[in-house]
Amino acid sequence: MTDTPLLRTPLFDLHVELGAKLVPFAGYEMPVQYPAGILKEHLHTRAEAGLFDVSHMGQAWLEAEPGEDAAALIETLLPGDIAALAPGRIRYSLLLNETGGILDDLMVTRTPDPARLFLVVNAACKDADFAHIAAKLAGRARLVRLDDRGLIALQGPKAAAVLARHAFGADDLAFMEAGTFALDRVECMISRSGYTGEDGFEISVPAEEADRIARVLLAEPEAAPIGLGARDSLRLEAGLCLYGHDIDTATTPVEAGLSWTIGKRRRAEGGFPGADRILKQLAEGPARERVGIRPEGRAPAREGTPVLSADGREIGRVTSGGFGPSVGGPVAMGYLETGFAAPGTAVSLLIRDKAHPAVVAALPFVAPNFHR
Repeated sequence: MTDTPLLRTPLFDLHVELGAKLVPFAGYEMPVQYPAGILKEHLHTRAEAGLFDVSHMGQAWLEAEPGEDAAALIETLLPGDIAALAPGRIRYSLLLNETGGILDDLMVTRTPDPARLFLVVNAACKDADFAHIAAKLAGRARLVRLDDRGLIALQGPKAAAVLARHAFGADDLAFMEAGTFALDRVECMISRSGYTGEDGFEISVPAEEADRIARVLLAEPEAAPIGLGARDSLRLEAGLCLYGHDIDTATTPVEAGLSWTIGKRRRAEGGFPGADRILKQLAEGPARERVGIRPEGRAPAREGTPVLSADGREIGRVTSGGFGPSVGGPVAMGYLETGFAAPGTAVSLLIRDKAHPAVVAALPFVAPNFHR
């Protein structure tokens, strides 16, 4: 428990007006659902366009000092090939500690200015992330927090059609590309990205304009407000990690099934935190792996549920689990000993001291619908 008051995003009044159920999340008072409920919100996002308030996340510029290159500097902290990004392109990457554990996952956007990168990090980690980056790159770059900006995610197969009516040309963005656009006369940084498995956009907007822009988008017939509950079930079906649950400081990218974030050049050159351990795991394989799990029946397997082998031995634990509305049944992710990680492997889930049958499943649970 804490006496620290909860923070509010620029869309707080709108959430209240729309009848949201508000809960504490990452130090903020956030909407977990609206009157339609999590199930309908989830399915609406898969079919139409859902609007999410993600203003609690951390936004910042990383600005290199004269003579320095921002991409080269950030590469000392993460394994992604940022130098290879063309201006306007985005890379999902991982801040690593010295043992190769994951401090956070983040989005890095290369701008036309080689001295400047745009960063978006998770809400619960943003203070620690920004302090870590600033300290590691002190004297060579400065980190400029953008606490005066809101962040709105518009996700779903009809998101592009909705956005095109208000931000000319934004629907021409490629997947994982960003640019600056006038959205209803407000200059916004818009990226074609998101964390639902659907096509969609993330809109960085001045805080004082966020409420108005959200209302403009929600006035479109395809758009509906979506809370954190559906955001979680959407990302779980899409096989996407939630920091602090599926990835953490004790987990490496290889164990997490995120080896694809380690660029080919970075594998050859190293030079990122924990490189020795991570490169060894790439060569020899990890002792455990993140996998999908499909419980049989209707009982969901929640975080912390033990996973058992056929002979009753604990071989891993669930890190995320719940009902998958698009799948029509329970889904989960977790870490298993590598020898049990192949899709189709029969396992059991120990729920309320009773073993329930389940099977290891390939991720994601639903096919991605990203724009190509």
